[in-house]
Amino acid sequence: MTSMSPALRQYLIITGNYWAFTLTDGALRMLVVLYFYQQGYGALAIAMLFVFYEFFGVVTNLLGGWLGARIGLNRTMNIGLGVQIVSLAMLLVPAAWLTVPWVMLAQALSGIAKDLNKMSAKSAVKTLVSGDAAQGRLYRYVALLTGSKNTLKGVGFFLGGALLSWLGFSGAVMLMASGLALVWLLSLVLLQQALGKAKNKPKFRDIFSKSRGVNILSAARLCLFASRDVWFVVALPVYLSSHLGWDNWLVGAFLASWVIAYGVVQAVAPWLTGRGKNAAGIPGRTAAVSWAGLLMLLPALMALMLYQGGSPQLWLLGGLWLFGAVFAVNSSLHSFLIVHYASEDGVSLDVGFYYMANAAGRLLGTVLSGVLYQHYGLNACLLFSSGLLLLTFAISWALPRQ
Repeated sequence: MTSMSPALRQYLIITGNYWAFTLTDGALRMLVVLYFYQQGYGALAIAMLFVFYEFFGVVTNLLGGWLGARIGLNRTMNIGLGVQIVSLAMLLVPAAWLTVPWVMLAQALSGIAKDLNKMSAKSAVKTLVSGDAAQGRLYRYVALLTGSKNTLKGVGFFLGGALLSWLGFSGAVMLMASGLALVWLLSLVLLQQALGKAKNKPKFRDIFSKSRGVNILSAARLCLFASRDVWFVVALPVYLSSHLGWDNWLVGAFLASWVIAYGVVQAVAPWLTGRGKNAAGIPGRTAAVSWAGLLMLLPALMALMLYQGGSPQLWLLGGLWLFGAVFAVNSSLHSFLIVHYASEDGVSLDVGFYYMANAAGRLLGTVLSGVLYQHYGLNACLLFSSGLLLLTFAISWALPRQ
């Protein structure tokens, strides 16, 4: 570490923080879904557990970007780690206290923590890699950060299912809280002071982006992530458990392997998006439109095959792998474009606004996942996903040409 440049050293510390947080976040998501399903909760009730998680993610991204520009991204990242530890500690109460309102409150804190951490990590990369000549390297750095995060989130899904079987709910939460506390203490010592702090303190009204590119990309991002979560967050794990008879281990392992593969594809997205690059050698509107159009077809095809009596093992599970690969490229493209579009000074303002839209999409998808699955089944979730991707495709045409 001592032989590295200061910028690279900070990038590694930021990435390490992001990895540790993501591991606990993925494990906690799987723990809550599986534990409360075992307690007899339906799909809609489980979805409601995450409503505050997603809602406060919307609020946090909007305000967190402004806060990061004023006090520095190092502080917002460390605040996020601390709040996640409090969220985990809230779940260590006796089982009788784990009511829906209490878990929703704990998930609200977890949502605040997650989006403070993510906004800080993504914004900080822009401050470490700047200049027009370095945009290709910026794309690779963002893709690596995003892809590795999702790979670790997949490991977290597996970890959540495994720890629930080995240690029970309370034991798993205690182990995660202890590990994250150690990471938090190291981060307080090692992370550079005043990272990403704006030269001129932004006013509160600056939380809303004034950039046309950022606004259009944010709208596309909202629809993109709603299209994934409308069937992936609640409907899919419950379907695998109730219709295919999978146990906790198998559900956790399958979803973990999917997210790990998804993260790997995100990390290598710069090598997959050769077409659609502009004159500067980086991907732009053409790439975003093309990949969104391809993704739009997949959920509709899966729903059609299942409606006609096709094998779920072939069309649902096989389609899920293809959907994950194409979705990963779309997500990685968007993650690069927002950092690329963002203003150099006070970068977290634009990034926070964008991830506010991301969180709003997850919130919409999570609620719809529970409602549609409970009343109409998995096929309705898939068709709604395809409709949301049609909106993503249409909105992406309005992105800046350059």
